[in-house]
Amino acid sequence: MSKRLEGYLYLALAMVLVGSTVAASKIIAAGLPPFTATALRFAVALPLFLLIMRVMRTRWPVLARRDWALLVLQAAAGSVGYTTLLISGLRYTSAADAGVIIGTLPVMSALIAILLLGERPGRAVLGAIALATAGVLAIAFQPGSAAAHPLLGNLLVLGAVVCEGLFILLNKRLRTPVPPLALSATMSAFGLLTALLPALWEAPWQLHASAQAVHALMAVAYYAVVPTVGGFVLWYAGAARVSGAEAALFTALAPVAAVVFAAALLGESVSVRQVGGIACVLAAVASLALTRSSAPAASPPEGAV
Repeated sequence: MSKRLEGYLYLALAMVLVGSTVAASKIIAAGLPPFTATALRFAVALPLFLLIMRVMRTRWPVLARRDWALLVLQAAAGSVGYTTLLISGLRYTSAADAGVIIGTLPVMSALIAILLLGERPGRAVLGAIALATAGVLAIAFQPGSAAAHPLLGNLLVLGAVVCEGLFILLNKRLRTPVPPLALSATMSAFGLLTALLPALWEAPWQLHASAQAVHALMAVAYYAVVPTVGGFVLWYAGAARVSGAEAALFTALAPVAAVVFAAALLGESVSVRQVGGIACVLAAVASLALTRSSAPAASPPEGAV
């Protein structure tokens, strides 16, 4: 197998795992409070990242106070904010809808850069934003939805995407770049510390033992070990073998995988609107990636960070 083909395989597997986090979050939402689940996720993932750092002989970064403060903000937004909003949103909307919305992350990141950093968008970027918006609108207002409050749920999931977009923006503001492995370990540590107090406020010890709670705990363990740690390893192994533009294109697999898992594991039906929405999102991600052919390898969605 060629180096490039091997990279494609790693990237595809990483994005499939990221897509599976939506179905896992739907299961978690039915059995655990969001901050409790988030704290447990990072409590499981952190020791694994520390072990990998030890094996790879990766050192902790030496940073100024400003950069450490940015890392704390990154953890609060991209790690805790993303996970808790996603889980909260999936209490009210379907996993298939959430998968479509999460696929807009690359476009959301570009939009945030335009609004907050004053970047000037080209026509291709504006077109990608329009396509992604059309995709979200296609599933945001669905008459007769089986979900409890689909609009509220979709807005919460969109908030999760905004949080992850802020994570990417804050990472660009670091004066000293942090290696990916050290960054993931740091995000897990700060994410655990940030989520711990709200998790205690949720009084998880008062939860009743039930099949839903057991399934939720199993889903948290899966989320922490497979997509978070395993997805990280696969993504950066693949990104090292291909160009940045090629790696960016593979992020489009995450929403597709999310919709497939929603149908296969959760038994959700996939509507024509959702198919149309995901087509718009895929076209937006592809056009955005192709306009940035000289960019370094893209960061994966949050499930693999």
